[in-house]
Amino acid sequence: MDSAPIGSFSGCHSGIIEHMDTFARLPALMKPAEEARSIAASMQQFFRDIVLTHHQEEERELFTAVMASAAHGEELELVRAIVTRLTSEHRELERCWASLEPQMKKVARGELVKVDTQAIEQLTAGYKAHADYEEQEFLPLAERILGRNANHMAALGMSLHMRRSSKRVVGYI
Repeated sequence: MDSAPIGSFSGCHSGIIEHMDTFARLPALMKPAEEARSIAASMQQFFRDIVLTHHQEEERELFTAVMASAAHGEELELVRAIVTRLTSEHRELERCWASLEPQMKKVARGELVKVDTQAIEQLTAGYKAHADYEEQEFLPLAERILGRNANHMAALGMSLHMRRSSKRVVGYI
């Protein structure tokens, strides 16, 4: 009796099983893709709502207050140099994000896109260095300068409070 026809069915199953094993890996691969979409969507909102607002507040409120309160001469020149550096870093970080944002929009939608990993590394490393410099150099200096006059510190606090409480109450009769 010829078993060749039966053997062809058996051989076919091994190929099917191999493809099924590959297919079974799909759910595990979807989790990182879902996480990537979530991170990309979250980062878009975070950069717009938090980072850009933070930069604006620093530049409009904190930097202005510290420069206005700094002693004329060497202290003021130091503050100006630091503020110039920090503001320049803000623009550079924002430019870097602007180059990444279109890619993040696509990732958030689940589109396949080649992500500029070097730009992501540049943005994250750049922001860490920026924040470290600001925390170590500028903020202690700002605290010393503004701390010399309680009114200056209070004015900064009030200005930030007013900016953040932008909800307006509309009255009616």
